Amino acid sequence: MIVAISIGAADVPVGDVWGIVLRHVTGARTGSADPALDQIVWNFRTPRVVLAALVGAGLAVSGAVLQTVVSNPLADPIVLGFSYGATLGAVLVITLGGGVALAGLGVSAAAFLGAVAAGALVFALGRRHGRMAPTRLVLAGVAVGYVFLSATSFVQLQATPTELRTVMFWMLGSVAGAQWNHLPTVAAVVLATTTLLSLFGRRLNVLLAGDESATALGVDVNRLRAVLLVLSALLTGTVIAVADSIGFVGLMIPHLVRLTTGADHRRLLPLTALLGALYLVLVDLLSRTLDRPDELPLGILTALLGAPFFLWLLRRDKGLD
Repeated sequence: MIVAISIGAADVPVGDVWGIVLRHVTGARTGSADPALDQIVWNFRTPRVVLAALVGAGLAVSGAVLQTVVSNPLADPIVLGFSYGATLGAVLVITLGGGVALAGLGVSAAAFLGAVAAGALVFALGRRHGRMAPTRLVLAGVAVGYVFLSATSFVQLQATPTELRTVMFWMLGSVAGAQWNHLPTVAAVVLATTTLLSLFGRRLNVLLAGDESATALGVDVNRLRAVLLVLSALLTGTVIAVADSIGFVGLMIPHLVRLTTGADHRRLLPLTALLGALYLVLVDLLSRTLDRPDELPLGILTALLGAPFFLWLLRRDKGLD
């Protein structure tokens, strides 16, 4: 993260970055006294890198949990429609609200509510006779996602060229607008939800054995799935609301961790959060440096990296047959 803060349109020595960050965190008189350098490091780059880490951790943990909940290794927040719900909420505010606010909602708040609404619909449609079946949840997520995607496309047709450009950039994902006042809520939700989900580690492990085995071991499978879906929707909605829609993180990172440490969720979830944070910090660094001084949306790079991994996973995992 320190290295990522030091690299950008104007490179800053790593020692100066350490000094500036320590001065703001501890109050010690260290680092460069140049106010312009201080502004670049502390007000522009540091919140951006911290937000990238939080978003990467949140999306990765959500993907890991959803893959277990629906018993599908290809599940992630996009497959279950959460991301499309967030996108529709944001696009409605950008277009109908002129990019300002609609009914008192900003883009971030609308995106969060859209993700939660999508999660609620998937939860409702995935139940039958009081039970939730993994296959029904996946099918409900795909259906809800297409409905929200169709609504988003219709709204885009009504947009002006300026609004459409804003919408397209939002849909491709970015943490460029990160500010310190964005971070406390996101950090609290990501840390609290990841910790809480990690406490469910044993029960998530039991779900891997199948519903019948889990029930025999005293686990209320339906209630557990409901709680995990709600927590995943909350986590996904929070990070998408501040960083826009970023694909493949929730699909790829959990699989990479499983390949190296196994499927025990007590280890899987914390390590997935760490690797997800590292991954998105590196992707954001690439987005800022590949075409300096211009910037690439994160979604382009995550798709370029994630799609080949997805195809490799399809060829490798015999269980998908």
